Amino acid sequence: MDILGTTLRIYVDDTDALERTAAFYERITSSRAQRFERGGVSVAAVGCFLVMSGPPEEIDLLRKVAATVAVTDVEQAHITLTAAGAQIIAGPVATPVGRNLIALHPDGSVFEYVDRGGAQ
Repeated sequence: MDILGTTLRIYVDDTDALERTAAFYERITSSRAQRFERGGVSVAAVGCFLVMSGPPEEIDLLRKVAATVAVTDVEQAHITLTAAGAQIIAGPVATPVGRNLIALHPDGSVFEYVDRGGAQ
């Protein structure tokens, strides 16, 4: 499994805060945010930052994920993670920007793994 990098997760209270926060990260990264919605959660992906806002019940679940790890292939990550003792708790599934899965590591950490393949 090739790890390409990680994404830092930032949670904000509402859409206005999401827009202000995304604008800040656009300025410091000199890049434009990719915006999408998933499961009632609004997301702005800016460089290595993922800014999210949504209903408390959705955000509370997302806060359990320590980080997002970019990989070349989610299917290969699935194989490597399960062989190493991780439990896949969601996915792999297609998302607007690729595929992802959520894995529970043996130490109790929860990570999202994503790739750019199969974007819908």
